[in-house]
Amino acid sequence: MEKMIEMVMHQTASRLSAEHVASLVEAECQKYSLALLQTYIYHEIVESKGFPIQRKVFVYNICQAKTASMMLTTNPEFSTFMPCTLAVYEADDKTVLSTMNMGMMLEAVKSNEELYNQASNLFTSFKQMMDELAAGK
Repeated sequence: MEKMIEMVMHQTASRLSAEHVASLVEAECQKYSLALLQTYIYHEIVESKGFPIQRKVFVYNICQAKTASMMLTTNPEFSTFMPCTLAVYEADDKTVLSTMNMGMMLEAVKSNEELYNQASNLFTSFKQMMDELAAGK
């Protein structure tokens, strides 16, 4: 299972609390010119439904409109992977930042050089943002 997760997810660990990392997400999105569309505080959502969990879990839907427009124009089937999702959650003694490994999906659009380059740059920026969030920058 760990190999599968490593293949489909990009993850970064932090020594900061999940709450602290979560408090930085909005500013980091602005710094990278990304739109923060939705924030879910999942541990509160599931608790309100009668299923409390013992860890903090924050999920963010994040978009870059130019890349989304290009992708949806040529590959609407990718809409199920959009917008980009960032999860921040507690795991043992650390906080994990996690997103889908877009690198695998981007291979499918490699023939469209402009889209591939735009989406690859977005993924690179997204990973850099995750690293900065993990470091508390």
